[in-house]
Amino acid sequence: MKRQAGFTLLELLVVMVLMGLMYALVPPMFSSGGGAELRAAARQLAAGLRKTRNQAIASRQEAVLTVDVAARQFRVAGDTRQFTLPREAQVKVLTAKSEAVDDKVATIRFYPDGSSTGGGITLVNGGSQFRVDVDWLTGNVRLLD
Repeated sequence: MKRQAGFTLLELLVVMVLMGLMYALVPPMFSSGGGAELRAAARQLAAGLRKTRNQAIASRQEAVLTVDVAARQFRVAGDTRQFTLPREAQVKVLTAKSEAVDDKVATIRFYPDGSSTGGGITLVNGGSQFRVDVDWLTGNVRLLD
């Protein structure tokens, strides 16, 4: 008997399933590049705020996180490094009036009991937005999508 050339139904189904998976999984990996970078920056900012709070509690002294909106950088008190936020991101800081150094620089202060001046920092890029909130009473830091 001579065998006919071609594909079996099972082979075609396997190829179709693989193509469907690729169609569903690959585009989000390319389109979320800016959102992923913005999320990473928001997480880094939240970690910096938590570190500042922990430092204030451990040292029993006030500690400050400073955000430079114009330069898109922030600095944790007691750390010589400056952390950079994405260049494309819009940075908005909401803090107590007493903590606004000028139009472009603001701080969030943590006290030895863990409380803070409170506030929030919002990072926006296109359709992606992340907000890091600091509760004034407890000093707890939350990252909101």
